[in-house]
Amino acid sequence: MRNIFLVGIAGLSLAGVVFCSSVALAEETVCDGDLGAVTLDNVKVPSDKSCNMNGTTVKGTIKVESNGKLTASDIKVNGNIQAEKAENVTVNNNSRVDGNIQIKESKAANITNTRIRQDLQFEKNTNQLVANDNTITGNLQASQNTGGVEIRRNRINGNLQCKENAPSPTGEDNTVRGNKEDQCSSL
Repeated sequence: MRNIFLVGIAGLSLAGVVFCSSVALAEETVCDGDLGAVTLDNVKVPSDKSCNMNGTTVKGTIKVESNGKLTASDIKVNGNIQAEKAENVTVNNNSRVDGNIQIKESKAANITNTRIRQDLQFEKNTNQLVANDNTITGNLQASQNTGGVEIRRNRINGNLQCKENAPSPTGEDNTVRGNKEDQCSSL
């Protein structure tokens, strides 16, 4: 009886190994250069590298690491774009991001003519930030930025929230379904 029990345990363990090994992991593409009209799982822009994307589809997330640069035109992202301590992030020319765009503790960013299904967040950045001509399903949030924030001609279904930026954000002609708050109350 004991031998049958041990064989049963071994069989279940082996089945678990086989099951676990068949789980597909999303691939991560490291971008240091140019990407064209290809479809990828996830993309990482490593520290001190530059990535230019034109017509690229990303099924997951784009992450921009310390001092990395991302220039993206006419891209489609099913997940998020996340930049922390990045040198520059530019997303434009009819791009679509189904998740969030989060630019934190970075230098510059220019998000223009992009459809964002969730939030656009600028937090604790040091150089010029631009958010112009976007359609944002969620909120546009800018807080504790020190290089200037320009917010013009965006359509925002959520709130436009700005606080503790120095100088105060500038802009005009934003259509906001929610509230225009704090430093952005007149934009």
